[in-house]
Amino acid sequence: MRIGILGYGNLGRGVENAIKYNKDMELTAIFTRRNPKDLKTNSSVDVVSVDEIENWQDKIDVLILCGGSAKDLPVQTPQYAKMFNVIDSFDTHAKIPEHFKNVELSARTAQKTAIISVGWDPGLFSLNRMYANAILPNGKDYTFWGKGVSQGHSDAIRRINGVKDAKQYTIPVESALEAVRNGKNPELTIRQKHTRECFVVLDSGADAQKVEQEIINMPDYFVDYETTVHFISQEELDKNHAGIPHGGFVLRSGKTSENISHIIEYNLKLDSNPEFTASVLLAYARAAYRLFKENNFGCKTVFDIPPAYLSSKSAEELRAEML
Repeated sequence: MRIGILGYGNLGRGVENAIKYNKDMELTAIFTRRNPKDLKTNSSVDVVSVDEIENWQDKIDVLILCGGSAKDLPVQTPQYAKMFNVIDSFDTHAKIPEHFKNVELSARTAQKTAIISVGWDPGLFSLNRMYANAILPNGKDYTFWGKGVSQGHSDAIRRINGVKDAKQYTIPVESALEAVRNGKNPELTIRQKHTRECFVVLDSGADAQKVEQEIINMPDYFVDYETTVHFISQEELDKNHAGIPHGGFVLRSGKTSENISHIIEYNLKLDSNPEFTASVLLAYARAAYRLFKENNFGCKTVFDIPPAYLSSKSAEELRAEML
């Protein structure tokens, strides 16, 4: 399976690194908006200007889009689904239905297969919410993220005029999480479940107050949360916030009879958010290629993918080893 990467940031590097653990895949090319000669990669594959990507349609089986959800993927995924089977990690939950429609039109018209919003949330957490709802229809869902760095939210901050660099941490409110685990079934607002903490490096001469107001009032990202903004130096950011850890919890509390209660909990603890997300993207790239070979075109989400399509193991091996 020939893989192409579009975008060589943290996620793109994660995909590049993870491919060596997937023996049925090979990296064919890395596409960039930068000058290809300036890009130092960890592999020996071709680094190609995105302006030449059309010339690679017969050389790539799945193109993995590694841009940000704020500005890149809403444009890139519909655009490149006209040429390639594509995977993206679009994570603006409120806009997924709109994004799906746009990608569906492109992919189905071009007879390509696209899978959007792949990662751990949306993605693996979405699946666990769905499974838990199906198993405990009489219940309540709870999702907590963190403590960890949100790539999408950090990217959204970095795109604000006057911001040189930034990291954003999502932090669960511990008392709310424990109330759910104890079966209290609390009614929680968005603001009661998480706080957001931002560490921002400003460009020289930037207006800190203006940047702070733009962050805390940003729709879909910060406006509904208790958000704290710290302005720090680049040196402090590099020293104290170099890692990209993350994780979180999906819980469902439900009853199967009047006095019988159950709690389903799924959690992830990730040393590197982009490296883990990259590994999820590759599993779904395998599924996209299999669907494409079956002429199963159009846009899909994780809900549409048979679990066996994610694995490099055969159906016989899965039944013998994992069932």
